[in-house]
Amino acid sequence: MLHDTSAEFHDFFERHYAELSRLAYLLTGEKDTADDLAADALVALWQRWDRLQAAQSPVAYARGVVANLARERIRSAVRERRRVALFWSRTTEQVDGPDVAGMLDVRAALTRLPFRKRACVILRHAFDLSEKDTATALGVSVGTVKSQTSKGMAELERLLGTEAAGELAAGRRNR
Repeated sequence: MLHDTSAEFHDFFERHYAELSRLAYLLTGEKDTADDLAADALVALWQRWDRLQAAQSPVAYARGVVANLARERIRSAVRERRRVALFWSRTTEQVDGPDVAGMLDVRAALTRLPFRKRACVILRHAFDLSEKDTATALGVSVGTVKSQTSKGMAELERLLGTEAAGELAAGRRNR
């Protein structure tokens, strides 16, 4: 039985793969995508072949699967193009931007801190929360926030240098 089912699907594949690929090409305009969509459709058909082989027109079902896959691919491509266009259409004004390399250094240094110290430093200095709000957010005492923030900043000074850690703390005070 399995051999017969496999042989029937193989025959279906041989008869209709080129047609399904051509349909996908006409829908998407992309040859490689068309081959992928036809193959994906046939995989979906194979998974349901025990039910589809008895259907009146399995090839009609296959065409519908290809059309749906092509529609999804086109929609995805359109969304991606819109995101790219939106990203590149932003005006490029000359402003003093952030020091990307410095930000990466800070991020790397923060990941080296134990969680509680890192959370205290981030909540206090990046989110500008008070000691009380930080304590509430973390479920610890205000004294713990004070000590963990102090120790975290000392560790950052050791990792980044006094000037960089001072700029991080000054950024909080200047907001």
